[in-house]
Amino acid sequence: MVRLVRALFALSATFLCIQQLGAVVLRAFPADAVRAVAKFAGESRVAIDGKLLMLSPGAQIRDANNRIVLPASASGEYKVRVQIDNGGQIRKVWILTPEEIAMPDPKQ
Repeated sequence: MVRLVRALFALSATFLCIQQLGAVVLRAFPADAVRAVAKFAGESRVAIDGKLLMLSPGAQIRDANNRIVLPASASGEYKVRVQIDNGGQIRKVWILTPEEIAMPDPKQ
């Protein structure tokens, strides 16, 4: 019984450590992903710094936990990194964490 309790304690401590490590890891963004403020307007439209753009077919939206968000369920205003394709449509959006917002832009 004591071994079981110790094993469960060690397992839960391991999960807590992994969870804390995940919170510290910052994502690497492509060089052409610019900072912006995005307001999701519905129907595949997003206002990027006040300019209304369309999501490209197959566009990806990632939340602050790096999970994929369906365009139909995205709503609200966020600080983001965004990639625009050659046709002027939004290709990828990353909703930033507070740590990512605080980081300076990389030097080009």
